[in-house]
Amino acid sequence: MDTKYIFVTGGVVSSLGKGIISASIGKLLQARGYKITIQKFDPYINIDPGTLNPYEHGECYVTEDGFETDLDLGHYERFTGIRTTRDNSITTGRIYKTVIDRERHGDYLGKTIQVVPHITDEIKRRMLREGDYDFVITEVGGTIGDIESAPFMEAIRQLRWQLGRDAVCVHLTYVPYLRAADELKTKPTQHSVKELQGMGIQPDILVLRTERHLDDAMRLKVASFCNVDLECVVQSEDMPSIYEVPVNMQRQGLDAAILRKMGIPVGETPAMKPWRDFLDKQRNAVTEVHIALVGKYDLQDAYKSIRESLNLAGIYNNVKARLHFVNSEGISRENVAEQLTGMAGVIICPGFGQRGIEGKIIAAEYCRTHDVPTFGICLGMQMMVIEFARNVLGYQDANSSEMSADTKHPVIDLMEEQKTVTNMGGTMRLGAYDCELREGSRAHQAYAAESNSSFFILHSSLIKERHRHRYEFNNQYKNEYEAAGMKCVGINPAADLVEIVEIPEKRWYIGTQFHPEYSSTVLHPHPLFMSFIKYCINGTAEA
Repeated sequence: MDTKYIFVTGGVVSSLGKGIISASIGKLLQARGYKITIQKFDPYINIDPGTLNPYEHGECYVTEDGFETDLDLGHYERFTGIRTTRDNSITTGRIYKTVIDRERHGDYLGKTIQVVPHITDEIKRRMLREGDYDFVITEVGGTIGDIESAPFMEAIRQLRWQLGRDAVCVHLTYVPYLRAADELKTKPTQHSVKELQGMGIQPDILVLRTERHLDDAMRLKVASFCNVDLECVVQSEDMPSIYEVPVNMQRQGLDAAILRKMGIPVGETPAMKPWRDFLDKQRNAVTEVHIALVGKYDLQDAYKSIRESLNLAGIYNNVKARLHFVNSEGISRENVAEQLTGMAGVIICPGFGQRGIEGKIIAAEYCRTHDVPTFGICLGMQMMVIEFARNVLGYQDANSSEMSADTKHPVIDLMEEQKTVTNMGGTMRLGAYDCELREGSRAHQAYAAESNSSFFILHSSLIKERHRHRYEFNNQYKNEYEAAGMKCVGINPAADLVEIVEIPEKRWYIGTQFHPEYSSTVLHPHPLFMSFIKYCINGTAEA
């Protein structure tokens, strides 16, 4: 079968859930035995989201090959289990840079470089993703009518003509409910489709985002005004969980409609048993376990992958993870007990910069001295290391050289390979690296305990996890930490970089330099999050 292409666009307003719909389509096609990939095209001019403030763009997700991407790629991986790369995340900045570099190199032989055809040709080249795929799903960020997305729409228009039945356009719109009139309104959807048609693109399938159920009469109205078959008008109602969306889309025949539009036999509807079993566990998880997220970004999307990893691990442990954000800027020695009271476990969140780190250090000290299950990730792990140096090793001025360049005890220091780097974007230690686990350690037990550990362990005690950092544990202090009780139980064999620290005497006190949250998926929850939640539920349980 020739590769088929699905384009997912959005209208009316942003944040309707194009990423969830794209991931759901991918999951449904996977369930039918097709090999898929999903890519995101973002209209902003940044090369990638790596230099964007989390308040501006939410979490920066990192692929295994070390590319900083949009958080929607996290949805793609969690839903489908695929491993994305830099080729799955494209921005206007990357498109223009490629074309400009070629022009400077003389590749265009003196021609005038224009948006059409040169920019659109480069967009098309990347949309026609090379590889052994049955379906390539392409999500375009932003909404129809945005000035910056016009070249992407023109590229899709051209590809629709070029590919014929091998391409379909799925358009996600909003049907608002007006409380005063007690009515659902389809006019915004009609205008959105009209805008899309004005660009030369007729949507094949409409997904209507709605807070209220749409009856068949309203769906028929939308179908009639937008030139779309009734069976191709699907509603995406608010669901108790985003993981209900694929099943809801399957129930309404979204995947079947896509196949029919492409002339592919529909066949039987897949049972999706593992997914439905997961949903049953989610619905039956009633008992709550309260987890504090100690960080400085009071925005859900800033820690999206961590939140989802905790939720998934909770479900598989038959509990509902109730997450509480605790702003580290507001933590002091006087109020830390009050801030963390009632918490079964604490996550010391990742981040960059000076703001809020003293609060994280105070939280780490409280958790260590009160034996609260604690999980430090990246900068969070570094704060655990600094706290231990100050309060156990006795180095009161211990710090990271990122925060204090003149500290006498830089227990966290700039990586050697980073000392000559001047550019900010894409220059950190990024992507997946090997880590050798110390046998018998709590971390090693966590990986070995899970039935799906083969998803994470390469062989024996070797794992591979993703990184995003410039600073590292200073090995000059390694022996002192080991002697005092903080063990370095995960080491990168190539660079001798400390990847995992833990205090075995505590119930669960582990820090990782890497980001395990990037690897956790719906069907393969991450072993460290699974173990952490188990100890939050019952501190004496075996991980």
